[in-house]
Amino acid sequence: MKQNNLDERLNAAKSAKQAMAARFLQRPGPDDPAVAERRAARAAVSAARDARVAEREARRLAEQARLATEREARAAEQMAQEAHAAAEKEASDARLEAERKAARDARYAARKARR
Repeated sequence: MKQNNLDERLNAAKSAKQAMAARFLQRPGPDDPAVAERRAARAAVSAARDARVAEREARRLAEQARLATEREARAAEQMAQEAHAAAEKEASDARLEAERKAARDARYAARKARR
């Protein structure tokens, strides 16, 4: 194992710091055209994503509205069918009651006739 003395270690640390600083300074600034181009590309992708999200939301809301309308139409149709069934039941009940009354009156008249 090679033993480095203090000066060699300090020089190595100094050169590493200088290399890191040089790499940092080589990075393009915010006004660099490549950076501006990447920023514009990211903004375009973000805008396209937002448009797709808004389109999906609009489709979802339209589907919800369509389903709500269908649900209301089915409910109205069911209520109409229930009302029709109730009216038929009332008419049937009235007819049965009239038949019972006629039968009762006939029995009463027959009993009167036998006396």
